[in-house]
Amino acid sequence: MTETGRVHLINFVRKLALTAVYFLAPLRFLDLGLSGAEIGLIVALFAAAPLVSSFPTGWLNDRWSIRTAAGSGLAVLGAVLVLLPATRTFWLLAPLYLLLGVANNVLDVSLSSLYYKGADGANLNRKFGTYNFWIAVGPAAGLYLAGLLSLAGGFRTVATAFGLLVGLSAFLVAGFKPVQVAPVSWGEYGAGLRKRKAVLFSILLFVMATHWGVEGTVYAPFLRQKLGLDDFRLAAFIATAYLGLAASSLFVARLRYAPRVNKRLLITGLALSGAGHLLMVRYGTGGALFFRTLHEAGDGLIGALSILYISRLFAKRSVGGSAGFILALQTAGQTAGALFFSGLGFRFGFQAPFQVSGVLLLAAAAFGVLAIPGEPAAESAPS
Repeated sequence: MTETGRVHLINFVRKLALTAVYFLAPLRFLDLGLSGAEIGLIVALFAAAPLVSSFPTGWLNDRWSIRTAAGSGLAVLGAVLVLLPATRTFWLLAPLYLLLGVANNVLDVSLSSLYYKGADGANLNRKFGTYNFWIAVGPAAGLYLAGLLSLAGGFRTVATAFGLLVGLSAFLVAGFKPVQVAPVSWGEYGAGLRKRKAVLFSILLFVMATHWGVEGTVYAPFLRQKLGLDDFRLAAFIATAYLGLAASSLFVARLRYAPRVNKRLLITGLALSGAGHLLMVRYGTGGALFFRTLHEAGDGLIGALSILYISRLFAKRSVGGSAGFILALQTAGQTAGALFFSGLGFRFGFQAPFQVSGVLLLAAAAFGVLAIPGEPAAESAPS
């Protein structure tokens, strides 16, 4: 198997496992008697983990070994998923979720760094669109499978089976080739991150990321309590909507690299994401699924194009640490969203977080006219 194929397979497996557990876990937390504030804090710890691990991981990727970091991340991620169903108290779940977030972040930063550093001569739309497609299709497959496994053995079976699968995928890292690394000064990181293009784009990604806090706290409870879905239909609902994310990522991959077109598509993605959140809570199951799929299609455009832009904003020698810093800012947005939207949902109804986050996403789309660079080239343009 090629190195690119190994990266795609690892992304598929880890997102298959993590997303299914991430969306189903809040239902188990409710069954354990945890409060809305406790659930929000647990998810916030998962979301906040990259604040302490993103830049250090990227810095290590620039100076040491991507292969070692990725293998360690997979081993820890698999172990935590296996331990999760045996944990029943808030005080044990909280540190486990923090460790889960760190392991996942190490993989996010390391695998994307591998791609950022190897973008020479590539059609960047095809390269990063395909990369995001495998990240997107994994959750859909995982949720369908989780729904079936939950019928057989519940949450314990889902988390244990997926944890073992992630642990086995760590062996794929052995096929990675060493990436050339070189010392990067703190001044070089600072100079890149202070650029006006980088600052505006970072603000945009922070605002966008707040809506991720909705998905880890009140999304599954909304589907269960407001739409009356059981665990199997709930998992199938989320998985079906995720196909929209995969489809739009594949759409980006089929386009030729064109900065102006990409900017319009990213703004469109933010608008679709916001409209989908606003409208999905106004309808029954069929209408909610349609607008949720619309939301995910927008997120697919955002996901594929945001990593493409990051690859062009920074030089390859420093892109690991710089991208890690931006990911930490996104994490701060997700953490704030988890804390705010969890409290909002449990106090004012589960539809409220979707409405507020939808407005924020539409505002981000308007800000994107200014914040998204027309040509963020840090290096020579790709073919």
